[in-house]
Amino acid sequence: MEFKLPELGEGVHEGELVKWLVKSGDAVKFDQPICEIMTDKATVEIPSPIQGKVSELHVKEGQVVHVGQLMVSFDGAS
Repeated sequence: MEFKLPELGEGVHEGELVKWLVKSGDAVKFDQPICEIMTDKATVEIPSPIQGKVSELHVKEGQVVHVGQLMVSFDGAS
């Protein structure tokens, strides 16, 4: 499963990836925070949409991410 940055709020179209809270190979649970995104309004934790294993992180810390941009891939999604 591929996970893209969801909408972060009205009028917010991008944010900076401050910190990954997981790494490739980590098992995650549904709704577990996987990263921190900083917008011009706030810093928010983005939860995992599934339970599974992180197969690849597509964005580097410090990079600006746009809504709809691929962020992370999961294996064994449930």
